[in-house]
Amino acid sequence: MPVIDQRRRRLGIAAGTALLTLTVASCSGLGRTAVGPVTYVTERDAVIMLNSPSVKGCHRLVPGAKAVQNGTLIDIILYRTRDCTGPGTTYVATTLTDVNAATSLPWRSFSTVH
Repeated sequence: MPVIDQRRRRLGIAAGTALLTLTVASCSGLGRTAVGPVTYVTERDAVIMLNSPSVKGCHRLVPGAKAVQNGTLIDIILYRTRDCTGPGTTYVATTLTDVNAATSLPWRSFSTVH
């Protein structure tokens, strides 16, 4: 191979690597989400779907949920409080559903496991 072709190839590889690095760096600043829906049924049998919620923070289930289906690619933890604190939590793995007993308090919030 001529020297000029090798230099062009190296320059092309370096430029491609730099471009890929910039692309990854700019995407990492975006908020990460739990890909897929979290679907829940309220006490009045309304079905609510949250698509791809953020993996950060606490998410409220308004006005409360008696059944929660985790259709995301990551696990979630259900809480009976609005601020993702307190005892009585339930761990719901990806693609599973949790249904409360009729006498149980509703789920009020959830957080993700990441």
